[in-house]
Formats: sequence, structure tokens, C-alpha cells
Amino acid sequence: MRSLLVTLHRWLGLFIAVFLFIAGLTGALIAWDHELDSWLNPAFYHTQTHGDMQSPLVLANRIEAANPGMQISYLPLGLEPGEVLSARVETIDGSDPQFNEVFVDPYSGQLIASRLWGEFSLNCENLIPFLYKLHYSMHLPNIGSLEFGLFFMGIIGIVWAIDCFVALWISFPNLQSWRKSFTFRWKQGGHKLIFDLHRSGGVWIWGLLLMMAVTSISMNLNYQVMRPVVAQFSKLSPSVLDMRSQHLGETGLKRVSREQIVQEAKAEAERRGWQSPAGGIYFSGLLGLYGVGFFEPGMGHGDGGLGNPWLYFDAFDGKLVGENIPGAGSTGDIFLQAQFPLHSGRILGIAGRVMVTALGSLIAVLSLTGIIIWAKKRVSRNRIFKLAFV
Repeated sequence: MRSLLVTLHRWLGLFIAVFLFIAGLTGALIAWDHELDSWLNPAFYHTQTHGDMQSPLVLANRIEAANPGMQISYLPLGLEPGEVLSARVETIDGSDPQFNEVFVDPYSGQLIASRLWGEFSLNCENLIPFLYKLHYSMHLPNIGSLEFGLFFMGIIGIVWAIDCFVALWISFPNLQSWRKSFTFRWKQGGHKLIFDLHRSGGVWIWGLLLMMAVTSISMNLNYQVMRPVVAQFSKLSPSVLDMRSQHLGETGLKRVSREQIVQEAKAEAERRGWQSPAGGIYFSGLLGLYGVGFFEPGMGHGDGGLGNPWLYFDAFDGKLVGENIPGAGSTGDIFLQAQFPLHSGRILGIAGRVMVTALGSLIAVLSLTGIIIWAKKRVSRNRIFKLAFV
């Protein structure tokens, strides 16, 4: 049995090792994506202009007027002093855009820059988005309507989760030698230390590795895998996609303005007694849906806890159609809400992001040491094979 599991671990590990090495290193970096992007591209985030800050809603209308065929898909509603307005845009007809992110000076209204977020490029302005997309899709091309990179890395997550249990089993061959699975032979060095870094290193952080594997499945295959599995154990509230599936591709109806939706959202938040301001508005033409999130300026990622509350409105009649309230709902709802905060480390704020950076680096080390161990054993087997026929 053990021999079979060792073989299974070897081949499962080899299948995912290169991808986890890349995902580990990129994950360690993108835990600080905003800070690194700001450092590389300060003009995208900070302005020296002074005066009265213009309303993001007014600036959004100007952006759309200056770019016929484009529409705002995400707009921050609150900015800190000296902060540049960064908005996401998309084509109205769903075609591939030349850019999907714009940066506007909120004081002068001047367009500072635009870029295609996630573009395959190592230029300073594109490096962090490139690494972010590399992390979750390896930049693999789509196949028809299938986001193949997203799907493939979801499969990697599933294999990784299975291999976590296989690796744990073979790390403890018997009760008498369990201490060995927690020790590192630092003084002996060489292959013994490499082996210990792989085995004992994996044992020490096994729970975190499994958490990252499971949350990666949620990030990439949420509707295809995670929600159906969780639904077997806990009742789930309808998702936004479930609520709006009948509106997919609906066209020809007049859209309610962003301004009206923001007012509706603020009124609803006041009725609920929420204290945080409306921090951002999202629009999906495919779903015919607006979403308004409530958070302070600079807290769009929802650092600390399960994220920010969101209200969803029909884009054609302005009626409230759904909500996502952190910590509310069934056990399954809360489990799903925790997936991104856990995967990114943001559930613990700065400390969690530091942990994710360290964990991503360790995942890369485990992947590399696994390949080295396999390569050394392969060389040894080849030598034995050759000697047998000399």
C-alpha cells in the first residue's frame, strides 16, 4: 500500500510541481499587488494636483463619453486625498478591448494613462497585472468560451488537495518514527537536508497547504466544483449568477443610471443601519446587474474579516435583487465567503498577507525540492539499470 502511495505522490507531485512553483512565487508577490504596482507606477496612484476633487460619477460619464463603445465596469466612489481615480472598463459589445483600465486625475479630470490589465508584458506598467494573471491562469489561452487557464489551474488545485492527503500518509510510515517527519538534518546538509525540507517542511505547514489548495479550487472552479460540493452539506443562498442567469445577454432595455443606483443603495444601507459609505459600484452588462459595495476609501479589498458588504440591483428597473453580507447566511455561505480572504491572507489584514508571502515562498521550495528528489532517484535508477546489463 505504501509503495503505491509513494508512486502516486511522485506522479501527482510531478504533474503539479512546476505550476505550483510559479503560483507560489507569484502569490508571494501579488499579496502586495497594490503596493508593488504603486511603487512601479506612482503616476497611476498619486497626483500632485490640488483643488476640489470631482465626483467619480461625473468622471465616469466623461470617460464613457470620450470612449464610445466602452462602459465602466467598476468605479470607486470614494478616494483618499491625492489618490488617482482607477476605473475598470469593458466594451459594450463584448469584443476584445485595447485597454480595460483607465487612470484619471480626479482634480483636473485629465486622463493619465490606460492599460490592458493582465496583458502578457513585462513592462513596468503591466508587470504586476501580468504576474497576477499568471498566478491564476498561467496565461493559457481560452478555448472558445472556456477560460482554459482558469479551468486548468482549478484542476491543479484539485490534484494538489488530493496529494496533500497522500503526502501526509506516507510522511508517517509508523508510530515509532513519527519524530523524523518533523525534524531537519541541518548539519548533514546535501540530499538529506533537501529530503527533510520537502517532507518535514510539508508536514509542518500541511494545514496551510491544504487550505491554499482548497481555496484555489474555489477561486477557479467555484460554480463548477466548490458550490455543488458545499451544497451537499449546507444550504446555500442563491448566487448572483443564479439570480441573473435568465438575463444573460439581455439587450435593448434602457439601463438605470449609476447615479440612481448609488442613491438607492445609500438609502437601503441607511435603512439597515450601515455606517460605511458607498465605496464602489460594479456593473455587468452580461448579467444586467449593478453591485454597490460599502467600505472606506482604500479598503476595497476588504482587509480584515470576510470582506465588504454588497447590494445588487437590477440594471433595468433599479430594484434590489440580492446581497452579500459577510458573516451572514448559512454555514456554507460563510465558508464560501471566507475563500478569497483566506487565499489572499486578507482575512488577517497585514499579518495575513505577510503569512501568504512566506507560504508562497515555501510552496515554491517544496515544489523545487520535490523535483530535485525525483531527479536524483531517476539518475540512481538509470545507473542501476545500466549496471545490470553491463
